[in-house]
Amino acid sequence: MPVMDLLSFEPVVLPAGIVRWRHEVREFAATHCSGIAAERRANAWSVFDARFSRLLGERGWIGLTWPRAYGGAERSALERYVLLEELLAAGAPVGAHWIADRQSGPALLRYGSEAQRRRFLPAITRGECFFCIGMSEPGAGSDLAAVRTRAERRGDHWVLNGQKLWTTHAHQAHMMIALVRTGEGAKRHEGLSQLLVDLESPGVSVRPIVDLAGEVHFNEVFFDDVAVPPDMLLGHEGEGWAQCTSELSLERSGPERYLSSHALFVEFLRSADPASQAQRIEIGRLSAELWTLREMSLAVAGRLAAGHDPALEAAIVKDLGNSFEQALPRRVQALLDDGIALHDDAPLARVLALLLQISPSFSLRGGTREILRGIIARGLGLR
Repeated sequence: MPVMDLLSFEPVVLPAGIVRWRHEVREFAATHCSGIAAERRANAWSVFDARFSRLLGERGWIGLTWPRAYGGAERSALERYVLLEELLAAGAPVGAHWIADRQSGPALLRYGSEAQRRRFLPAITRGECFFCIGMSEPGAGSDLAAVRTRAERRGDHWVLNGQKLWTTHAHQAHMMIALVRTGEGAKRHEGLSQLLVDLESPGVSVRPIVDLAGEVHFNEVFFDDVAVPPDMLLGHEGEGWAQCTSELSLERSGPERYLSSHALFVEFLRSADPASQAQRIEIGRLSAELWTLREMSLAVAGRLAAGHDPALEAAIVKDLGNSFEQALPRRVQALLDDGIALHDDAPLARVLALLLQISPSFSLRGGTREILRGIIARGLGLR
């Protein structure tokens, strides 16, 4: 079968009403994000600002596609895509609610009990309840089936012991959806379940990890005989692997996968010399690559909205998007001797310095480049 027959990146035509919606979001962003420093606008979906999340919650812009019964607005997936695209392009600090809105809430809608939905989803939409992802562990990052954190039934509770690693915003989140081992199976991905863990529970310890830029996004999380109520099992016992991996298309294909370095591109445009042929050529190349990634990501959003699971296409978007985001700082840096005025206080210098330090991590979160390319190769029948 031809390779292209295995892929679907069909162009998505946004409805006319989306234009008005885009203007509404853009005006909001111009009002509330115009004073944000350039380096804060970079990688904005990792910037934690609970106040800003509550502001979005007041407008009904968290859980935008969810049922009204749970606090959502029942708007379309493409409207949500435009919302995210505009907020990220403006550098809005959306990190506090990002994970809950992107995948924890949808997981609760798909697998959660009615009581779990009623408890958590309205609080998420108000910007009052933040989630983190409890997947990776020491020795079980890309090889996720190797997780060793274990939950055992003791009396009327689960008792949780183990460790999670690289857990974004665990030091500020309220809840974690943790992938844990609750049984054994013939295969490593069997015997896994997902638990909703209150991070204020006795026995939970969170240790922040300071990155090269002196900031804290990642954490180590330790569980020492943590009691988890039986009604905090998400979905069905033993089906954690299928539930967990179903989230990955949501995590890998959104506009955050090509807009993390967008603030640098904006500052590059502002500082570029129109008389420089090299800079004009590079701006053209970057613009073409950015627009292509945007169209691919939007196509995946359209497939998700239609009820498909475009795991292969999502992996391709993430791989190409990460490559673009990581290369952008180096490509801009290579042109700094070509007439661009650069000094320590300039917005271009500040955002470039930040991204040169943190962009190597972009190809780690959500699945490493090697894992993604393995998924792509298998999906295309190449291995």
